[in-house]
Amino acid sequence: QVQLVESGGGLVQAGGSLRLSCVASGSIFSINNMGWYHQAPGKQRDLVARQPSGGSTFYADSVKGRFTISRDYVKNTVYLQMNNLKPEDTGVYYCNADIKRGKWGAVVNYWGQGTQVTVSS
Repeated sequence: QVQLVESGGGLVQAGGSLRLSCVASGSIFSINNMGWYHQAPGKQRDLVARQPSGGSTFYADSVKGRFTISRDYVKNTVYLQMNNLKPEDTGVYYCNADIKRGKWGAVVNYWGQGTQVTVSS
């Protein structure tokens, strides 16, 4: 069993900052991509940032220069530092990871339960 658990959401004024965390736990052999998605009310879930275990980090244009993704490979944790938050950043943020549970197992995509971020104007 593998779980992704997010934390760090909350209510913040425009221009403020939040730091989201997501810990992957369970039977994990390796983690490839780890990233964050944003789902605004009534909208689809969109990729915000992704950091592969090797390769270039991806940021959505809307967050470039404001958000920073980082990983702690020992703790199987991914962070999203969100600065200069805007009201349009409001929504649920979901952690996502591609995880291999055994040396010969397949890579499976997992989602966290989401954490709410509300930015007031």
